[in-house]
Amino acid sequence: MADAATTFHRLRVAEVREETADAVSLRFEVPAELADTYAYRPGQFLTLRIPESGGSSLARCYSLSSSPHDGSDLTVTVKRVEGGRGSGWLCDNVVAGSELDTLPPAGTFTPRSVDSDLLLIAAGSGITPVMSILRTVLATGKGKLVLLYANRDEQSVIFAEELRELADAHPGRLQVVHWLESLQGLPSRALLAELAQPFRDREAFLCGPTPFMDAASHALRDLDVPRKKLHIERFVSLTEDPFDTAEVAAEVTAGIEASDSTPETHTSETTVEVQLDGEKHTFSWPSGTLLLDLLRDRGLDAPFSCREGACSACACRVTSGEVRMRRNEVLDRTDLDEGYVLACQSDAVTDSVSITYDE
Repeated sequence: MADAATTFHRLRVAEVREETADAVSLRFEVPAELADTYAYRPGQFLTLRIPESGGSSLARCYSLSSSPHDGSDLTVTVKRVEGGRGSGWLCDNVVAGSELDTLPPAGTFTPRSVDSDLLLIAAGSGITPVMSILRTVLATGKGKLVLLYANRDEQSVIFAEELRELADAHPGRLQVVHWLESLQGLPSRALLAELAQPFRDREAFLCGPTPFMDAASHALRDLDVPRKKLHIERFVSLTEDPFDTAEVAAEVTAGIEASDSTPETHTSETTVEVQLDGEKHTFSWPSGTLLLDLLRDRGLDAPFSCREGACSACACRVTSGEVRMRRNEVLDRTDLDEGYVLACQSDAVTDSVSITYDE
C-alpha cells in the first residue's frame, strides 16, 4: 500500500496571481475528499510534479504562503529562478484551470506556539513560508512579530502591499524592517546581528538564498541564540525522483571535511543510543542503514521532511561516536563543529554512537 505522504494527487489551480514581475501565487482547489490529506501547518511546503518533454517530470518543493487559519485557500508562491526548469515552467505555463500533481503538505518549519514572540528573517522568495507563519500568528495567536526582509529593490518585494496593511492593522504586534540592496548594499553578518540584537531572546525563523542564510545564521550565533531556537528552511532542487536517494553528493563527516583520510562507513552493526522527547532508546544500527530509516522503522517519531539532505528538519546532534553524511546542503561549518548531522543522510562510522534531538 502506498504511503499517503508519497502519493501524488491532482489539484486544480483556481487562480494565478502576479505578486511581482518574476513571482506568482498559485491558489489550489482542494476537493472535500482530500481536505484532511491537505490539512497543513503554517510554514509547510508542497511538492509539485513539473512535466517535461518525452513524458518525464521533475519534482520541486514550493512553500505555502497561505495560512490554514485565516480562511484563505491552499496557495504556493513561486519566484522565477534564472535557468530554473521548475519555476520557469510554472510561471510561463500555469493558468487558472490548470491541473498539477502534488504531494500532501510536509515540513517542520513551523512554530510550536502562535502565542510566542518570534523573529522572522527572510530574503527574496524566502518570505513565502514566513508569510504563512506571520498570517497565522496574527489571525489566531497573541505573539508579537518582527520581520527583517531583504530584497534587491523595492519592485522585488513580494507581498509588499499586504505587509503594509498588516503592519497598519497590528501596530503593537507586527514590525516590518525592509532591507533593499539597491539602497543599502548587501546585508552583512555584522549588520544583521545589529538588527536582530534587540530580539535575540526570541525563537527565530530564517528562509532565503544560501549567502543570506549563512550571514543571518552566523549573526544569530554571534548573539548566542541557541541552536534549538533557530529554525532554518533552505531547499535545493530535488533529484529526478524525490524519493530516490541513491545519488550521493559531497560527503561530510560530522565535524570533518570529507577527504582521502576520512573514515569509511562502518561495516558491522553499531549500537546507537538516541534521546528523543525526553526518553532514551538503544538499538542495533546495521551497516548501510540510514539513521532516520532506522529510527522510523523502530517506531520513533523522529522528525524529517525532504529526505534529500536539503533542509534541516531531521537535524540531531552527535554527542559521542562518529557518523558520516552522504549528502549535506544545509548544515554549515558551525553546525558541524557542534556535532549536528542530518539523520536522513547519516551512516555509522564507529562501533557506538549517541545522538540527541533534545538540545
